[in-house]
Amino acid sequence: MTTTPGVTQERTCRRALVDATPKQRFITNYRPGEEVMNERFEVAPRRGAEPPRREDACRVGAMRRIAAARLRYCGLQAMTNDVVVIVSELLTNALLHSGASEIRLTVTTANDSLRIAVHDGVPGQATPKAVNHNTDVSGRGLVLVDALARESGGEWGTSDAGAETWCRLPVSTEEQS
Repeated sequence: MTTTPGVTQERTCRRALVDATPKQRFITNYRPGEEVMNERFEVAPRRGAEPPRREDACRVGAMRRIAAARLRYCGLQAMTNDVVVIVSELLTNALLHSGASEIRLTVTTANDSLRIAVHDGVPGQATPKAVNHNTDVSGRGLVLVDALARESGGEWGTSDAGAETWCRLPVSTEEQS
């Protein structure tokens, strides 16, 4: 592929994706130790039991889609299903329970693992709660994160006195090539 003066590498790569045949649909740009994504957005702090603003809740879906696109760009598309669920649950947890005015999502690679972190800047304790599957309609988020992390041989937890909730998943050799 040749480049044209004034055309950015990102634009060239996007064009390559459009022109690619189905077998060549994904460009593999995985490099351990790199940032896959770093997004932050402002939210209206919640008060009491009121639900988050609609536009704040919609940002969770947008972050899911951005994460999926970034994973494809990096050649880590095999991880997309688990990662978008984890991104969704960690962001929703921060949105519903932190009272933060800004939430940051980072996805990085290091030591053959993918780390997803949501930082809301508000210290607290993120723990999965016991869920009554017959009556509870919410509260399964961290239970899902825990199950997905364990199933893949990863882990999850909190840092920064609970102001950050993270999940680490192993990246298999197949996905790196």
